[in-house]
Amino acid sequence: MRAIAFKETGGSEVLRLVDLPDPEPGPGEVLIRVAYAGVNYGEIQHRLGDFGAPDGETVTGLEASGRVAALGEGVEGLSVGDRVAAYLPDGGGYAEYAVAPASFVLPLPDQVDLRTGGGAALVLTTAYGVLAGAARVAPGDRVLVHAAAGGVGSAAAQIARALGASAVYGTVSTPEKAEYARSTFGYDDVFVRDGFPEAVRAATDGRGVDIVLDPVGGPTRLASMDVLAPFGRVTVYGEAARHPDLTLPVLPIWKNNRTLTGYNIGDLSRRDPEALRRHALSALGLVASGDVRIDITEEYGLEEAGEAHRLLGEGRNRGKVVLRVA
Repeated sequence: MRAIAFKETGGSEVLRLVDLPDPEPGPGEVLIRVAYAGVNYGEIQHRLGDFGAPDGETVTGLEASGRVAALGEGVEGLSVGDRVAAYLPDGGGYAEYAVAPASFVLPLPDQVDLRTGGGAALVLTTAYGVLAGAARVAPGDRVLVHAAAGGVGSAAAQIARALGASAVYGTVSTPEKAEYARSTFGYDDVFVRDGFPEAVRAATDGRGVDIVLDPVGGPTRLASMDVLAPFGRVTVYGEAARHPDLTLPVLPIWKNNRTLTGYNIGDLSRRDPEALRRHALSALGLVASGDVRIDITEEYGLEEAGEAHRLLGEGRNRGKVVLRVA
């Protein structure tokens, strides 16, 4: 099979088109003939070595869509030929065939095409899990989404509204992204990230927000603590800015009625796969009903994976980026 692989960590130039043996599904696994693979910041982290050193030719890709090609022993509820989306905790999506644990293979509703499904399993599951699992969004909550124009952020804005949020705000890096997010995903307002605390306080009449979703880190995370309403929570689910970790004092958390919580899909896949599957199916149902839309703005061929990584790494992306594999 054709695949994009890397043998050493580094920039996007380490990604190479190679020919590898077709994988085979083991017990409890599903082999998928990949149609589309989502492109995510997690795959940049994989390439940079944040997940450890590569072991030989390593194929990244944390989500994909396609048709079931074969079933491993013990897999039920799926048939060869079924249209599916899959979360791939160990990577493998940047290839013509990928193996996924059956728990993370999701039948695609008729209303969801393979192209949309290719950018769904990681993005939707994360957005839903961050809100419903970690942040515990409740009807009437006011939500602030950092990286509001990206794949997870844009889905989270719509999911928050579907789960009852009364107001949804966002922050982005440029005025152009602010206009895109504001006009596409139904935000009440979107602010350029520099100086966002003052903008949030003004928009909420000084009260602040109940939930902040933060995949950025560093100074953005620190400033987010100061825009929380009483019993508000900052929910962390990434480190896109690659700042050093923060050391936070505890006293301001309890003295100001604040909460800091986190979400990591990889950890959840290992320790509570059934919760992950529930989140994934609930989010996919919102896409099928039309309450949530994945806006695919860029599509690259498999051999162009390096260019897709450069787009994300330089912060030029908006919406969802996918690779066309089949």
